[in-house]
Amino acid sequence: MSEPMDTDNTDAPLENQIEGSSTNTTKKEKPKKKRFEIKKWTAVAFWSWDQTNETCAICRNHLMEPCIDCQGKAEQPGNSEQIKCPRAIGTCNHSFHLHCISTWIKTRNSCPLDSGEWSLKEIVNN
Repeated sequence: MSEPMDTDNTDAPLENQIEGSSTNTTKKEKPKKKRFEIKKWTAVAFWSWDQTNETCAICRNHLMEPCIDCQGKAEQPGNSEQIKCPRAIGTCNHSFHLHCISTWIKTRNSCPLDSGEWSLKEIVNN
């Protein structure tokens, strides 16, 4: 990797780049053959959550979907607006629906996934 890549001949002096130049009539140099030429380039990006789980371990719904309580409120007659169900992220980086973890904490103060003491880091609205 210490030698430069030969992708184009733009580093050569201008008179050597011009075809039929009078300065290099005495010495004909073969143009350097390119090692490779990039015909097409496609960028690919990956992303991931900054948390360790994608589903609520309590209600087993995906974290970007409402919890069971919120789904029940959305199905009531006369409720046409979309229910937003916030997520609670703990200091252990485990996430749960806020309604699910608040019900869980009433009986025991531990994370459902790692059994460590539960403490709230932040609440995020979906």
